Amino acid sequence: MAIASSILMIRPAAFTANAETAANNYFQSSVKENPKEIQLKAVGEFDQMVHTLQENDIEVIVFDDTPEPVKPSAIFPNNWLSTSPNGMVFIYPLFAANRRAEKREDILKFLNEIFIVRDVQDWSEYEVEGKFLEGTGSMIFDHDNKVIYACHSPRTDISVLEKYAHANGYRAIVFVATDKNGKLVYHSNVVMTLADNFAILCEEAIDEEWELIAVRQLLDSSSHEVIPISRKQMHAFAGNMLPVKNKRGEMYLVLSQTAFDSLIDEQKEKISSYCKFLPIAVPTIEKAEGGSVRCMMAEIFLEKK
Repeated sequence: MAIASSILMIRPAAFTANAETAANNYFQSSVKENPKEIQLKAVGEFDQMVHTLQENDIEVIVFDDTPEPVKPSAIFPNNWLSTSPNGMVFIYPLFAANRRAEKREDILKFLNEIFIVRDVQDWSEYEVEGKFLEGTGSMIFDHDNKVIYACHSPRTDISVLEKYAHANGYRAIVFVATDKNGKLVYHSNVVMTLADNFAILCEEAIDEEWELIAVRQLLDSSSHEVIPISRKQMHAFAGNMLPVKNKRGEMYLVLSQTAFDSLIDEQKEKISSYCKFLPIAVPTIEKAEGGSVRCMMAEIFLEKK
């Protein structure tokens, strides 16, 4: 499976709990600190994450968020931007109106200057129809086998997903995933992580047995060992991980310290047989915005010029 060796990240300028995303992100929690304190803590966690990735020879491209307009969720670029191994750049329709200003021409221009970009697809037009598809939050890509795994939610419109998959030669596998309170999980990348030879999946969250069987069978047929996590672990962001390669081709699984601490020994043993763990503490970001380290990284699969 295609694993990125270059990561794009956005250093926040006004990070705080986003009231608009809280409408359907039940992983967000109330925070007592004032916005300035939250921003300071988030920047500290962000900078430490970048340092940890770079310390392990993982290439990180950092852009500073622009102070105006205020964008509380700009730290999560993977929702509006993704790339593919065949040289494509994709821009996506976002659920929260106050997130749409995150889409930046200067970042797209940078990618076009440094990398070989075959084409750009902008799906933002669906925002006016109230239909959304939030990048690699909504979609888990198996680029090698041309498969997209996605759980239905207000942020993942199935009609747009099907059009996107058809336009790019992918097959979409859709399922319903619910949290501990029976509510739809807002993003697929909270439920599932896909790596070269293994997949982390919250099987408990998939209520329909036939949907779970379909997902399991497809993962098995593509030689992925399924490592199940519980709903409790999912709420600790144990599904929100990303496999990355460093400059020497070594494989790491980037995850939050919260996620790592939630794993049991058997799960850690299985995962560590495939790659090295790279746990990073981002407690403020997780609590205030209901997203973790995977959401902070937009994979750059493009070939450099």
